[in-house]
Formats: sequence, structure tokens, C-alpha cells
Amino acid sequence: MKYRLPLRAGLMLASLLLVCLVQSDELFDADGYRSTQYRSPTPEQLQGAQTLDTHALQRLLAEQPRTTLIDVYRRPWLQGRFIEDAPHANLPGSLWLANAGDGNLAPQWQRYFAHYLEQASGGDQQHPLAFYCRSDCWLSWNAARRAHALGYRQLYWYRDGIDAWEQAGLPLVPAQPAELPAAFLTPTATP
Repeated sequence: MKYRLPLRAGLMLASLLLVCLVQSDELFDADGYRSTQYRSPTPEQLQGAQTLDTHALQRLLAEQPRTTLIDVYRRPWLQGRFIEDAPHANLPGSLWLANAGDGNLAPQWQRYFAHYLEQASGGDQQHPLAFYCRSDCWLSWNAARRAHALGYRQLYWYRDGIDAWEQAGLPLVPAQPAELPAAFLTPTATP
């Protein structure tokens, strides 16, 4: 009788751990992109990209002014257009590729992402690209990882993003996402 309570507590703890393990597998898709719970603590590092804090990003922009800042914060997409659910501001000079940081990108968003990276880099895969969204946001982690998979090699991840920039008293500017070209809405033909 006296072992009944610890046994139940142990079984409950084991069940909870099992649920957590199963749920952690569901956080990432088969390709390793975070596909749910985007606003949660992120890792310190990202393979293939250099993690930056605010001072390091400012230094990078001073030393390599051609660096392209890419905001991947989400914006609702409905009936072929972005819906402004709330005003959004980002770092000055940024390219906002809304929804390009999702884990499971639909083909039109993958084309959108690749198109604007090609345009921003001029086709140079060594062009410096710095990805961000907000703090504790996996969208920029996914986007930087996806850019690496596309062959870009001078990648930076501003992990704490807009929130850290604003906390440092640095300016933000009103932003609108880059347009999704109408041609990307139609499926591509397969050979």
C-alpha cells in the first residue's frame, strides 16, 4: 500500500515524458524544418549560418553594407493577397519575405523565396544574407537553413530579430511584404 503513490507518480511521469518525446518529433518535418510552435525558444546556433546579436549585426552592416536583411515574419494570405492584420515594421532596408520561414512551404512560397533570394543576391551565392523575424521565432531559423539548402553560403541569423533591435533603441520602419508574383500561384509543369 505504501508503494502505490510513488508507483503512480512514476507511471504518470513516464507517461508525460513519452508524450513530450512524441510531440518533439512532431515539431519538425521530415527535412528537419521546424513546422509548428514557431514562437518558442530557439537554439543558440544554426549550422550553415553565423548567429548574430544586435552589435554583431550593426558591425556586419558597417563592414559589408551590401548585406541583404531579410525579414520572414508571417502575414496572412487570403484569396491571392496578403491581409494586413496588424501594422508591421522591420529593420531599415529590409526585404520582407512574408511566410517564407514556414516549415512546410507550399510550392508557391518556395518559388517566392528562391526568386527573391536570386534577385537580392544578383545570382551570387556568396552574397551576404541576414535572416530575422522576432525573438524566440523559428521562422528565421527555417529561412536561413532553407537558403543554405539552396546553395547560399554567406548566411547570418539575427536570432533575436526585431525585438532586440527595438530594445536597443534602433529605428524600425513600416513594412509591406514583397509581392507574390501571380505566375507563382499556378502549378509548375513537370517534364
